[in-house]
Amino acid sequence: MDSLTQIALGASVGYAVLGSKVGRKAIVWGAILGTLPDLDVFLPYAGEVEAFTYHRGFSHSLFVHLLASPFITWFILKLHSSDQQYTKQWFWLVFLCLSTHAILDSLTVYGTQLMWPFTEYPVAVSNIFIIDPAYTLPLLLGLGFALYPNVKATTARRMNLLGIALSSAYICWSLIAKVAIDQKVETALISRGIQINAYVSTPAPLTTMLWRVVVMSDGDYYEGYASVFDNSKDVTLNAYQTYPDLLTAIQNEWGVARLQWFTRGFYSVRQNKNNVVLSDLRMGVECSYAFNFVVGEQTSKGVKVGDFEKVTKRPDLSQVGRIWDRIWDPSVSLASPLAANEC
Repeated sequence: MDSLTQIALGASVGYAVLGSKVGRKAIVWGAILGTLPDLDVFLPYAGEVEAFTYHRGFSHSLFVHLLASPFITWFILKLHSSDQQYTKQWFWLVFLCLSTHAILDSLTVYGTQLMWPFTEYPVAVSNIFIIDPAYTLPLLLGLGFALYPNVKATTARRMNLLGIALSSAYICWSLIAKVAIDQKVETALISRGIQINAYVSTPAPLTTMLWRVVVMSDGDYYEGYASVFDNSKDVTLNAYQTYPDLLTAIQNEWGVARLQWFTRGFYSVRQNKNNVVLSDLRMGVECSYAFNFVVGEQTSKGVKVGDFEKVTKRPDLSQVGRIWDRIWDPSVSLASPLAANEC
């Protein structure tokens, strides 16, 4: 999730755990701890693939959080020696702020290694977009009461808890919506005779009223959209080609295998001039995927391994308003106007 949301969640959890004892101090430490796991982005990784696939690794592990919490608690109490009587509560504040960060991240499509080092399996429930105001605003409103100077402490605590409750209820709604969307899309795929090798659904930007789906099929993949108001006939699906044979000569390279694993098979392979580019289909939209890597280079002697440079294609933000239109009107197209080989 975005940094503002993680800061708001950490601050809200911190105040809920210890605000009645230490006041706004709990908000400050909650905010710091709520963003701490994401500092792994500043680590000097060996390359772009490592940075992509090791992010949300050890720093998001619940086991690491459990082991690190006593040391962080000790450090906090060194700074606030008058709070020694609340040692247990400070421990729970630290652990819960760290762990809720990781758990919230695991609800996005990226992948979070919650059980590292026992497994690197990237948990990705994909029921919430990385930025969703409907989740973040209740937390910020609750914190607003806690930070406002003239609000009674009991009122501040109740409003903060209400904010957490509302944001949690929104998460529950998103899970229900995801199940409903998946059922509609499955019906649409069967009725249209589309072979399903792998399937993923994730909310469209800023909403859980519209969902983007990716279907890996035999030799092709489909990108589509489904609104919570659609029936199965309204689901839009557009087919695109991928060329996995371009990886044959380099399929044993660590970077290629790592990307295939991390994307869970949701990737496309295309040739762009002399470059062989592997794109993660889960994040972004057709022609504007967030994570693309030059895994190979086409030469006169065939494909040789590339430099794994990351190539980011920014989406056209002027089209964001069409997402709102598509929620209500299935005739609105969100497909790229370019053919796949023109992207």
